[in-house]
Amino acid sequence: MSGRRLRVLNIITRMIRGGAQETAMLQAALLDPERFQCEILTGPETGSEGSLHEETRARGIPLHVEPSLVRAVRPWQDLRALKRIEARLRGGRYDIVHTHTSKAGVLGRVAARRAGVPVVVHTAHGWAFHVRGGGYWAPIERWCARRCDAIVVVSRTDETSGLAHGVGVPSQYHLIRSGIELDAFRAPGVTRDEMRRRLGWRPEAFVVGMVGRLSPQKAPLDLVAAFARIAAERPELELALIGDGPLRADVDRAVDSAGLARRVHRLGLRADVPQLLVALDALALTSRWEGMPRVFPQAMAARLPILATAVDGAREAVTAGETGLLVPPGDVAAIAAALRELATDPARARRMGEAGARRASEFSAELMARQLEALYESLWERRTGAAPRPHPA
Repeated sequence: MSGRRLRVLNIITRMIRGGAQETAMLQAALLDPERFQCEILTGPETGSEGSLHEETRARGIPLHVEPSLVRAVRPWQDLRALKRIEARLRGGRYDIVHTHTSKAGVLGRVAARRAGVPVVVHTAHGWAFHVRGGGYWAPIERWCARRCDAIVVVSRTDETSGLAHGVGVPSQYHLIRSGIELDAFRAPGVTRDEMRRRLGWRPEAFVVGMVGRLSPQKAPLDLVAAFARIAAERPELELALIGDGPLRADVDRAVDSAGLARRVHRLGLRADVPQLLVALDALALTSRWEGMPRVFPQAMAARLPILATAVDGAREAVTAGETGLLVPPGDVAAIAAALRELATDPARARRMGEAGARRASEFSAELMARQLEALYESLWERRTGAAPRPHPA
């Protein structure tokens, strides 16, 4: 680098409590402040998942809210957002623009190239064409890939899929895992028994928990249906649902109609997830699609076995039979069988949790930040010819 800090703008559609958003926040917070000046531009929307606006500012990250940047595709409003983002980039003289998620990825990359930003990076937190079965997103991503210098993926599956759809070329792809601040999950400051007393849970119960948005993507109704299938035969088994979202009412109806209100703990949106994980015996996530769920390394750091559907990044985070169990997405019978297997042999479940804990470090936020710093400096040198400034000893 040229002896000055590089100015970096992360662009993301909304700052909710989600994987892509938390990753963007940690990247901006943990990059070396002597070498990088990081900011975030986001849209105004939040939602039932909870907002990260206050936490972002509390970490000292400048946060710019662009009112015209919304999640839904609205052509005239999107054109306005594009022009306003481009104007900010021209006025801010940014060195690097790093976009996250599909909508912000399109507008941000186009605006950055039009504004002459030297380095443009995009992170694919899963691909939109997976969700929508292709449609217009695959050609859009192919077009946008030609307008950025690097594509960061959080799982190898996303790289394979992106290339299979003609998005970019292999040299553009860089694997940087979505990093987690692991210490709070390794040492939550409370024991299992104490946390269960606070929650009013039976000490002898085998509790499987889901942490995530109650949305079609996460398919919480599949997990509830699977639990209902085996609840009678496994009286020690209980379920905890931690999170909120658009399917909350449907989940409540499914639980109540199955007569399981006393055995399904619906905790809603919580800020004490590290403490809640210590009260669980296993984590379950029955998603229909995923990038790399941040709750996986959180659970691994907390020494929990993971029951997951075999989608995208889940196949890389969970080693079947070693750190958890993998089942086909949407297969309620297979999910039920996996729940039964975990509850039947809790000693094996604990061994899988310990095996996962030994892998957790590869998902650390500090490792993510160092890898991203190296990528930024490499791209800056390639685009400008300026050698990176030596790292502090």
